[in-house]
Amino acid sequence: MDIFVTLVHGLNLAAIYGLMAIGISLLWSSIGMINMAHGATFAVSGYAAWFMADLMKPVLLAAFGKGFVGTAAMAGITLTTGAAMGALFGALIYALAFLPIHDKPNFPVRSLIVTLAINLATVQLLLWYFGPKQKNLPKIFGTGKLDLGPLSARYDQIGAIVATAAILGLVLTWLRVSRKGLEIRAMMQNPEGAVLSGISVRWTALPVTMLTGALAGLAAVLLSQTIFVSPTSGTMPLIKGLTIALLGGLGSVPGAVAGAVIIGFLEAIVGAVPFLGQRYVLFATFVFIITVLILRPRGIGGLLDEARK
Repeated sequence: MDIFVTLVHGLNLAAIYGLMAIGISLLWSSIGMINMAHGATFAVSGYAAWFMADLMKPVLLAAFGKGFVGTAAMAGITLTTGAAMGALFGALIYALAFLPIHDKPNFPVRSLIVTLAINLATVQLLLWYFGPKQKNLPKIFGTGKLDLGPLSARYDQIGAIVATAAILGLVLTWLRVSRKGLEIRAMMQNPEGAVLSGISVRWTALPVTMLTGALAGLAAVLLSQTIFVSPTSGTMPLIKGLTIALLGGLGSVPGAVAGAVIIGFLEAIVGAVPFLGQRYVLFATFVFIITVLILRPRGIGGLLDEARK
């Protein structure tokens, strides 16, 4: 097992899983919704990015050729399309799964069922329109490897890690300094107090669902650098994001980040061990998560029992 290869692979997985887990935690801690349509957002965003990249490829080749400028333009278009479609799908989830039922009894359970229905319906629509054939996105970070002494990493891995760090930094800064970000944080810390202070739940929920949808869309583009886009491609990221959010403490953004890093490195290590390999990755991941939750039911962030009181 090459420790440096495992290190880079673990960071790459942590970056992508973190985008999904943070979105799930933000939704739960601010508006009390567990979004089971996060996987559908992932798949729809991936297809939108693929369609736009396929449409713009000849235009960019004619304008810039195959050099750095053309690759950078393709990267910008693909990432922007994925984020924009994720945000639009998040707004659709807001309209279908939040507005009609947010003031009804048992909203968390109702929203879980509605978003699960949205997820299943979206997957079937994608299968009907695109079929089961997989689509591949362009290599927006180029191809090749960067060697720095013993450390070697592919361009797509470096790009995913750096892009995720920049995205999360921008999101956390926006939550900290903007007015709407402060309102979202108030909803996360004390929903009842925020409402009594005049913060509208309805108008706070819309930017949250759009933001988390955009994060899922970006995760789709970044993860599709190593896998293919398909109607069911969001299933595993949804499962990983939800379990990592539970591990970190549902509602805790720092806990979600810590959980993503732990699970990313755990998967990389288990996959690199010769007598284990990729077939035992899921088994080892869930055994670890179950063990942690048995010992610490609130998760790493300690908010599982306290969120949304």
